[in-house]
Amino acid sequence: MIINGVLIDDTFSEAFSMRATRIVITAINYKWARHAAETMTGFATSVIGCRVEAGIERAMGNHETPDGRPGISVLLFSTDRKTLQKQLETRVGQCVLTCPTTAVFAGMDSEDTIALGKNLRYFGDGYQSSKLIGDKRFWRVPVMDGEFVCEESTGITSAIGGGNLLVFARNISQALLACEAAIDSMSMLPNIILPFPGGGVRSGSKVGSKYPELSASTNHYYCPTLKGQPGNVLDKNIEAVMEIVIDGLSTKDVRLAMKRGIDAICDLGKSQGIEKITGGNYGGKLGQHHFHLREIVND
Repeated sequence: MIINGVLIDDTFSEAFSMRATRIVITAINYKWARHAAETMTGFATSVIGCRVEAGIERAMGNHETPDGRPGISVLLFSTDRKTLQKQLETRVGQCVLTCPTTAVFAGMDSEDTIALGKNLRYFGDGYQSSKLIGDKRFWRVPVMDGEFVCEESTGITSAIGGGNLLVFARNISQALLACEAAIDSMSMLPNIILPFPGGGVRSGSKVGSKYPELSASTNHYYCPTLKGQPGNVLDKNIEAVMEIVIDGLSTKDVRLAMKRGIDAICDLGKSQGIEKITGGNYGGKLGQHHFHLREIVND
């Protein structure tokens, strides 16, 4: 399949099952809400090294937040419930509790929940207090600018991690142009994050390594400096490959994001140096969720 001169590879992107939660951070203005959200989602690109993948989902208007203040919704993903719980508490405690004027609320309703403020309340050293509104409990922790308000728990859900696209281009500037167009289009969607810096990934990985202690290593099949090495698949005119990784709350969310990304890249076309779009296919070794590129294009 060729669209505007860009080859869509006949393959699938391989993704894996995760657990996810959403929280809502509010503050006196967007500036401080975003400071907290950006800090707590730092060092959260890949579960390989960070244990959690996290990112800002979107800004929220005053009419959308529980306390009527400007807000930011944040999504966090991990491979298991225990890790997600620990990472959420640590990041909120270190990055949101400490940030001036912030409060934090559950962003997801579910019968399955994990602690949000349940344990953070102990920072109040006995001066904390709680209030039950309906069936939800909120904690008020005294801090130096007044009170830190946090909901006791937040819902969690099953999710998908590692949906991906790989873009082949004639040079790095063209690869970045394509990825930026795709990222801008994807970022407008709800229920997904692009966890890597700015949404792009140059250090694409493969499963396993020649070094037994490593679970992943550089994807040498796509490194332009390794052309001619066994397994390298790049044609002589390809000098840059860039990956975009998508985490989503459902298969539908990931598929839609991938379609938006493919469409944006193909709109640029071969005249902008874009040669091919493919996916991270690991032969079933990574995960059970397979996103077939040509099927997605035809959705």
